Amino acid sequence: MIRPRRSPLFMPGSNARAIEKARTLAADVVILDLEDSIAPDAKQLAREQIAREMAKGGFGRRELVIRVNHLKSPWWQDDFAMAVKARPDGILVPKILGPEDLTTIARKLDELGADPALRVWVMIETPLAVVNIAAIAARALDRATRLEAFVIGPNDIALETRMRMLPGRAAMVPIFTSIIVAARAYGVEMLDGPYSDFSNATGFAEECAQARDLGFDGKTLIHPSQIETANAVFTPAADELARAREIIAAFTLPENAGKGAINLKGQMVERLHAEMARRVIAISEAIAG
Repeated sequence: MIRPRRSPLFMPGSNARAIEKARTLAADVVILDLEDSIAPDAKQLAREQIAREMAKGGFGRRELVIRVNHLKSPWWQDDFAMAVKARPDGILVPKILGPEDLTTIARKLDELGADPALRVWVMIETPLAVVNIAAIAARALDRATRLEAFVIGPNDIALETRMRMLPGRAAMVPIFTSIIVAARAYGVEMLDGPYSDFSNATGFAEECAQARDLGFDGKTLIHPSQIETANAVFTPAADELARAREIIAAFTLPENAGKGAINLKGQMVERLHAEMARRVIAISEAIAG
């Protein structure tokens, strides 16, 4: 099933007012955070707050994900235990280093009796994870890992590699493309990292467009003001949707049956374009729904 993930919005798990507001926002995904936005002495409070809010419900069709603390932290096991009881759509695990981390996650979820529908998202935010990306992505072939999506952490990568995060992120593009190729090879969804300067609407829109063109499915957000732009950029445009329908219709004509490529208004269109068109239509229908 295709789910739109244009606008996954981080919300601090300890902030009840923010979580209440999330029920009214147009974000495709709400990520309730136990990691970066929560101080060490507030972790337990955040767990309790998330558990209460999840029990209350009222999030509609938004996908709900809980970001836990990384596997080398002292908090991750308590985070997992709470998350399994809260029954979100997924958990987001930061600072993955290699494929063995997915084995650890799978074993813990099985130990806790997690719902089989619970999916695992992981953050790629270290040089070691980038080096190991093909092996990490390949674990998606093992259904026991529940691996569903990668979330890039550009700021963390920049910190460890000493790359400069300049407008256009040119230094980062080779890293992005290597991760995207690995993800697509094994059917893993791809989400871009957040844009920190939420007051810069133009810069944010440009970075969303770059992420879309690179092949990301959406962009994680840190402020509700970013939702509208992310949704607009990652929604197929009307002309793109019309072209997709035209391609599908052309290949269904009897005279094109069995053809690998056809002439459509002076352009060569192959069956691979029909597959791309079907995804455009599917994501549009999922958004409309």
